[in-house]
Amino acid sequence: MVPSLFAVMHAENLTTLELRYRWRRDLLTLSSAREWGEDVEWSRYGRDFSYRDPLMEDVRCLGNAETRDLFRKHGAQGYLGRVVGLLREGRHEGIRCFFHRGRDIRVAYNMHSSTLGIRNGNHAIRAGGIRRHAPGEGELDVLVDGLNLARAMSFKNAAAQVPFGGSKITVQSEPVDLGDTDAVAFLAYCLDRTRSVTGPDMGLSPGLADAMKDGGFSWNITGGPRGRLGPTGDPTAHGVYAALEEAARHRWGNPSLAGRTIVVQGAGAVGRPLVENHLGGTGATILVADLDPVPVAALVEKFPGRVKGIPVEGALLVEADILVPCAAGGVFDDGTIPNLRCEMIFGAANNQLKATSLEEEMRLAGLLADRGILFQVDWVHNAGGVIAGMEEYLRGDQASRERVLANTERVCREGTRQNLEAARREGITPTEMAYRHYSEQIFG
Repeated sequence: MVPSLFAVMHAENLTTLELRYRWRRDLLTLSSAREWGEDVEWSRYGRDFSYRDPLMEDVRCLGNAETRDLFRKHGAQGYLGRVVGLLREGRHEGIRCFFHRGRDIRVAYNMHSSTLGIRNGNHAIRAGGIRRHAPGEGELDVLVDGLNLARAMSFKNAAAQVPFGGSKITVQSEPVDLGDTDAVAFLAYCLDRTRSVTGPDMGLSPGLADAMKDGGFSWNITGGPRGRLGPTGDPTAHGVYAALEEAARHRWGNPSLAGRTIVVQGAGAVGRPLVENHLGGTGATILVADLDPVPVAALVEKFPGRVKGIPVEGALLVEADILVPCAAGGVFDDGTIPNLRCEMIFGAANNQLKATSLEEEMRLAGLLADRGILFQVDWVHNAGGVIAGMEEYLRGDQASRERVLANTERVCREGTRQNLEAARREGITPTEMAYRHYSEQIFG
């Protein structure tokens, strides 16, 4: 057996596993359970039962010592130690795992901080997206991704001035068919048990939000195409563009991007509206790279002579004034940073620096600064999506797109300007300045 959290759960016929970590005292406790059998009709969730109800009579519950014994039994104690090390590095609150054995759906709820949300008066006390990974991906890589994103969400929510802690849900499964009520309802059940509010992220269609709501499964999800505000890519792009102008003003003394060469990596939910609604009309030359040629071709057609498609491979190493990463994160590390040929990096991608701790992030940000590249950690300026999500979650039918765009403009433009100016005064990187400013709110 390849050591993993879900491999142990599978071998022991368990449905849930929780690692709870109290970083101030370096205290870790484990628990696990078999809470449901194969006969649960998940499609009846929200009608016949709720997340609070027991699902079987013969429940098996294991405490800390018993759960640790299971990892020793299966030779996975070393792997468990690596996962615990990730929790320590990031000061995380823990991980909860939910397992649909029959469909091999593995859900990990990565919790970073509850500080901002613990007294907010809502069912959800944390906020962060839900993304899907392929079944064949290494579990540790998926956990690293989820934990990094959860940590970033704590800071993003603080920067966006929303009263929620940070979290991220990762799902390992085959692609989710929105007509598959068993799978959709199971994900809704897991979501409701996490006490978080989420929105569809990479690997999951925005339609998942509508499917959960239309089926009566969960209302703790936002960003569906039929929702009051629709998908969150547009407001995210709005905030990134505002930050780009402020960064240009800081670097070159003028917010105009006319005449600049800008590389946009990713033409999806954020990259496409960023070019279509903002960058395309600036007078800049826009080089767009995406694995899917269709949105790239559409942008080239809409802005002939101004937008050009480039290969995905090596896109971030193209000589340009500005790099705008809008795809997967973890793209800047000791290997790529020395080869960059740009003056500024400001994009929408989460966790652009390949790091699992604050210290490693700040070290990599220092390497960028040594190269003369202006960069600030992404959560300062890609908060438009969470602002829209909170507007929909808290206001429902009264949610206002105009209010979302105004708040996003204020948070991302003013936040970027203040952060860059403060970093210059203090003689530190903008990334270190941002973490210094918000850490007290999150860690106390």
